[in-house]
Amino acid sequence: MAGTGNTGADTVDADLDVDLATAKAEAAEYLDSLQRLKAEFDNYRKRIAKEQAGLMERAAAALVLRLLPVLDNFELAVASAEEAKDFERMLRGIEMVFGELREVLSQEGLERINAKGNPFDPNLHEAALQVDGGDGEPTVADELRTGYLFKGRVLRPAMVKVIR
Repeated sequence: MAGTGNTGADTVDADLDVDLATAKAEAAEYLDSLQRLKAEFDNYRKRIAKEQAGLMERAAAALVLRLLPVLDNFELAVASAEEAKDFERMLRGIEMVFGELREVLSQEGLERINAKGNPFDPNLHEAALQVDGGDGEPTVADELRTGYLFKGRVLRPAMVKVIR
């Protein structure tokens, strides 16, 4: 009965082979599942990026559409100025179109930063020049370039001359 001693080892080897085969099968399933999940996520990321680009294009198109009447009025003002050569009439037309442009941009969320005479704020102002003569806090003496907020955030700081 020399063969009975080997059957225990053979059974252990067979059990290990079964366990190994099961583990390999599970690993293959996990790898396949992970690869599918990765592909789905890549597709999702691409779809979201495409949707965001489309959203941005539609938003820009909506703004451009709102600005077209302003462009039309500029064209009319230029044509009228070329015909009439009337400076006062041309100035009134340009002021009207300028007001229309400011209104459209304001409705979109653009606000002018009022700088002149206010305390200097590095979050809102960019100091281009500095002069002595002030007392106390630095103050904006003059506005060299208008600054703007867009929906409450600084789009472009006002370039200013500061009195110290």
